[in-house]
Amino acid sequence: MDYKDFDRMVNEAEGRYMRSYAPSVSFPVLMRKVYTWMALAMVITGITAYGVASSPYFLELLFTNRMVFWGMIIAELALVFGISGMINRISLTAATLMFIAYSVINGATLSSIFLLYTMESIGSVFFITAGTFGAMALIGYTTKKDLTTMGKYLFMALIGLVIATFVNMFVGSSGLQMIVSYVGVLIFVGLTAYDSQKIKMMLMTRDSADEGAQKLALLGSLTLYLDFINLFLYLLRIFGGRRD
Repeated sequence: MDYKDFDRMVNEAEGRYMRSYAPSVSFPVLMRKVYTWMALAMVITGITAYGVASSPYFLELLFTNRMVFWGMIIAELALVFGISGMINRISLTAATLMFIAYSVINGATLSSIFLLYTMESIGSVFFITAGTFGAMALIGYTTKKDLTTMGKYLFMALIGLVIATFVNMFVGSSGLQMIVSYVGVLIFVGLTAYDSQKIKMMLMTRDSADEGAQKLALLGSLTLYLDFINLFLYLLRIFGGRRD
């Protein structure tokens, strides 16, 4: 084998490698769907939260009846795990309706923030969250560094955060709550970057924007929606101005 043949083989190998990581034609379409669905879910959640907070009837129903409140929490968990666990077995329409239902229920449970915090602080923290989320999503999308290892550590930290939050429900320590809030911000800032990269890698090699690919995009939008909501809530606990 001469050098020309060797160079040709190397060039062909490099071409195959680059093609394997090159975005497909459907990739931009799928990524637009991810952020479009996420934005629509955010709008639904916001409108529902404000609507419930403006209705004395729904507020009394939700926050004075423990059965209704915990029923909604259980429904939220069931919908999230249902979409994530059955995404390959349900239709795109069913997954979309489940996502919409989750956005509505989550909006209802989040209506309490309008009773606890001023509108000005909610608005300012929302824009802080949007800026932070956008920056970290861009970093995750553009970085060439593999964030898989970081994602594993963040997931373990998230488990610890859930445990600490559960413990503080019984302890009621304001100091622990503040620590949990700061740690929660760091975790979801990192998860935003990690999930953005994961979604990109998951969608960039899909051959077409068929129903299977769109369901993956929907699952990606749910993941980023959860990152945004949790980041917003932890930042609100830190910077939100309480009502008198």
